[in-house]
Amino acid sequence: MMKEVLEHILKGIVRDPETIEVSEAIDENGNKVFEIKASDSDVGQIIGKDGRTIKSINVLLNALAGSSKEVFILKVVR
Repeated sequence: MMKEVLEHILKGIVRDPETIEVSEAIDENGNKVFEIKASDSDVGQIIGKDGRTIKSINVLLNALAGSSKEVFILKVVR
């Protein structure tokens, strides 16, 4: 479910939503890692000034997880 929420948020803030791809994996610590692939022109839009946008998205996902104590890591790939 979080993957779909993340895709929806990202597609709403970029200029070229068709290029957004999100893959999901679990790291060695059991954290959920979302790898975000976007066009070069949209990477800056996703990261935001000083990383504020991507940090805000991460805070939102963690808040939506609520008491499940899941930790989400977001990685933006060009």
